[in-house]
Amino acid sequence: MATGAFHSAVSLTVNGKGCDLTVDHRATLLDVLRERLDLTGAKKGCDHGQCGACTVLVDGRRANSCLLLAVAHEGCDITTVEGLRADDGGGGSEGQGGGDGGEGHLHPLQRAFLARDAFQCGYCTPGQLCSAVGAIAEAAAGHPSYATDPGAEPGDPVALSRDEIRERLSGNLCRCGAYPHIVEAVEDVTR
Repeated sequence: MATGAFHSAVSLTVNGKGCDLTVDHRATLLDVLRERLDLTGAKKGCDHGQCGACTVLVDGRRANSCLLLAVAHEGCDITTVEGLRADDGGGGSEGQGGGDGGEGHLHPLQRAFLARDAFQCGYCTPGQLCSAVGAIAEAAAGHPSYATDPGAEPGDPVALSRDEIRERLSGNLCRCGAYPHIVEAVEDVTR
């Protein structure tokens, strides 16, 4: 597809692999991931940024991919649930597929979700996982939330209590009600 009045070339790094695409200016990052790159982990839930099912990491920060125009993310590093791996904090992997080959290659949060049965239907799980990876990184970097003690020293890492975890993951909805197990799984990884 040629670039033109309604299309532009965009270069992204997705799960550690460079991708050069020509995209419609109106195409969301979610649609490009799912329809052009066959990465179907991120789900289209509400398509309004309210449910978190489409959460991915953009340059290490969590984002609702249904609200992001792909063309606006030239040069960005995108990590989807397929790119989470055992030996990192979610920075991507070689290749794009989830081809794990076993639990040993799963990200620690993925293993904790399995151990805690932190999913039921599984629809929200990819977004929950990416959001949790981002939330853990934000807390480690000292970014406060509404649940952070107001007396905490600015910039110091924030301990992830149950209230902190709940607050930081509040943008990710689970219709099945697996929240207690999700919180426990995140606690397991952050202890």
